[in-house]
Amino acid sequence: MSVTTKIAPSMLSSDFANLASESHRMLTFGADWLHMDIMDGHFVPNLTLGAPIIESLRKHTKAYLDCHLMVTNPLDYVEPLGKAGASGFTFHIETSKDNWEELIQRIKAQGMRPGVALKPGTPVGEVYSLVEAENPVELVLVMTVEPGFGGQKFMPEMMDKVRTLRKKYPSLDIEVDGGLGPSTIDAAASAGANCIVAGSSVFGAPEPAQVISLLRNSVEKAQQTH
Repeated sequence: MSVTTKIAPSMLSSDFANLASESHRMLTFGADWLHMDIMDGHFVPNLTLGAPIIESLRKHTKAYLDCHLMVTNPLDYVEPLGKAGASGFTFHIETSKDNWEELIQRIKAQGMRPGVALKPGTPVGEVYSLVEAENPVELVLVMTVEPGFGGQKFMPEMMDKVRTLRKKYPSLDIEVDGGLGPSTIDAAASAGANCIVAGSSVFGAPEPAQVISLLRNSVEKAQQTH
């Protein structure tokens, strides 16, 4: 496989009052990306952060800001997030079945990397056309919990989606998000995930650097055996 390992601590689990120092701490501990959960209180019940916070954080870090949009109208967020300095813009297929082509085009025009996410109940086949399009998404995010809240239990049955995607698209960035930690990483890594979002398992650990290192080693080991 020609994919690289990306460990993305979920900033939803960080101390929001100290976002800049928390981001710096994660990068020092070996994080590749910072995962930013943008929720609108409609698509999911929770309300988190938006473009103003991304813009503020961008002044303090050069890190890749991996933005996951759990919102009803992702098109409304493309320009504000692009201007704010977001790096990746992952929208949900459930809200974008009719306008994903326009979304991808606009995301790229803003200098961001497009990705598509799917909820646990959404069949994996719904994203094939986006990966195979002339102007494709560059990442698929397989939710391993119901989106909306941190701290949920990992759903191992979602690994079938990851396996299917990896077999079909050997060089695709496949991200998993929800309940990832030392006890669940091997299942995700062996299924073929290379981008790992981890919240409470990293931020709640006495030694977050050790957890990040463990997650990375699991993915790299699995890739060597594929």
